[in-house]
Amino acid sequence: MAGLDERDLATRFAAGDETAVRAIYERYAGPILTVAMGTLAKRELADEAVQATMLKAWRAAGSFDPTRELAPWLYAIARRVSIDIYRRERRAAAPDELSDDQVAVVPLSFERTWEAWEVRTALAELPPDEREVVRLSHFVGMTHAEIAEHLGVPIGTVKSRSNRAHRRLAALLAHVVRATE
Repeated sequence: MAGLDERDLATRFAAGDETAVRAIYERYAGPILTVAMGTLAKRELADEAVQATMLKAWRAAGSFDPTRELAPWLYAIARRVSIDIYRRERRAAAPDELSDDQVAVVPLSFERTWEAWEVRTALAELPPDEREVVRLSHFVGMTHAEIAEHLGVPIGTVKSRSNRAHRRLAALLAHVVRATE
């Protein structure tokens, strides 16, 4: 399959040809590793990203349009997979509880204390479902897809709750923005 041009390889790949899948792996594993290393900077995580990318590509092969270029499609999958792995590792690396010697206490100015209190008050005024989406997004660091899975609701529901919550917060905190200008 080494002699196949890109278009023939893409067509065979979209048709589910196993030899085309192997040829694509051989041709693109190195460049995908480079994409993953740019995000992850750790070889073992980048290797995991290559495997996950190729698996996702293989599973989506039937929906791939062989008239499109294969490389940009694979690199886009690799970027998304790498970001997902990065987020997973970042969450796993965060300690659940910090000891007293790990916490730096910096006294807040009156203005910062007031702003924090205003934000807390505004968050408390949100409906519980919107408040939970904001908490998971901003304080836990979850993506919309992760929040949807965690809450057991469609991603569209998470997006609409997030949008409503942010609009409410903007209205509730408009006076804070004006005070800091």
